[in-house]
Amino acid sequence: MVTPRFLRSISITVPTGFDWTLVVSAIVLIIAGLITMSSFGNTTSDILVIRQIVFVLIGIIGMVALSFLDITFFKRSYVVLLLYGIGILSLVALFIAGSTVNGATSWFSFGAFSLQPSDPVKLILILILAKYLSRRHVEIARFKHLLITFLYFVVPFGLILVQPDFGSSLVIIIIWFCMVLVSGLSRRHLLILTITAIAAGVLLWTSVLLPYQKDRIITFIHPVSDIMGSGYNSYQSMIAVGSGQIIGKGVGYGTQARLQFLPEHTTDFIFASFAEEWGLMGSLIIMGLFALILLRGIRIARQASSSFETLVALGIVFYITSHIIINIGMNIGVLPITGVTLPFMSYGGSHILTEFFALGLLMSIERFRTRAAHPEDVQHEFFGV
Repeated sequence: MVTPRFLRSISITVPTGFDWTLVVSAIVLIIAGLITMSSFGNTTSDILVIRQIVFVLIGIIGMVALSFLDITFFKRSYVVLLLYGIGILSLVALFIAGSTVNGATSWFSFGAFSLQPSDPVKLILILILAKYLSRRHVEIARFKHLLITFLYFVVPFGLILVQPDFGSSLVIIIIWFCMVLVSGLSRRHLLILTITAIAAGVLLWTSVLLPYQKDRIITFIHPVSDIMGSGYNSYQSMIAVGSGQIIGKGVGYGTQARLQFLPEHTTDFIFASFAEEWGLMGSLIIMGLFALILLRGIRIARQASSSFETLVALGIVFYITSHIIINIGMNIGVLPITGVTLPFMSYGGSHILTEFFALGLLMSIERFRTRAAHPEDVQHEFFGV
């Protein structure tokens, strides 16, 4: 019997090790998030905890499965283009069958559960950019290659922005810019991108951003200008973080979240909820765990056996870092509120699954790094990939 090409392309190996640094750090962060959610002491929080545990278990299964799969499987053109196409179609389908929450049409609802396509699309973007840039990193100084990567990025960016989901679109920009930058972006092109970014910012402000999004940016510049209006969430978040002081108020004694002063305390403001109960010491532990994950990702990138794997690992580091900085920044009042989740801690299935899949890819890179390095192809393939 002839084995299908799709199955022949999948390489499976017996595991030579498991990256417990990544896994344990992620699990501790998840437990911290679950404890914070359960401390609110109501039926709703109990339901959220149960759902989150389900998401985590599915995510762990996906992470283990991906860690056994040779990462070079995603370097095949038909695989990465198929994933990219599915991602774009899912974003388009939101405008037909998506559910609107807080003014944004960003979710598919399936009864008690929902899926936000923009989360896995971030990981798919990393894969297709790594595929393209790894084959042309020596030629990245040529503007046409920069333009092609821009086209890959701008389609999901535009579809996410018009949902509107300003936070996820910002993460998409960061992933693209950082991956292009580490691939050898020239100073001239960097200047062009800077000018383009300024022009795009002006266009966004005048023609794209909705009034409530402009209010958030204005509130960021003048935090106390509208405490009872657009600045309310940011103000309450800063109160929660500050009231935790050094050792926190204790689990279940965080008044800002329990008394409903702090909105979205299980998602956007989970860090503020945690900081109120665990204080500065607990917050430093959380940031230390994030640092372990990121440093491990950088180490895996440095030891990778090809430029494709290096770029995938670095893309994942940029992805997780952007979420951490933006979420904690808006929780402590130094960045605008954009609705970006805190990795492994915020409630939500889509981002939890995506983050565990990202860890699975990192472990795959680490597991297969001892293979003989394959020379990078330099020929131009179809669709620019």
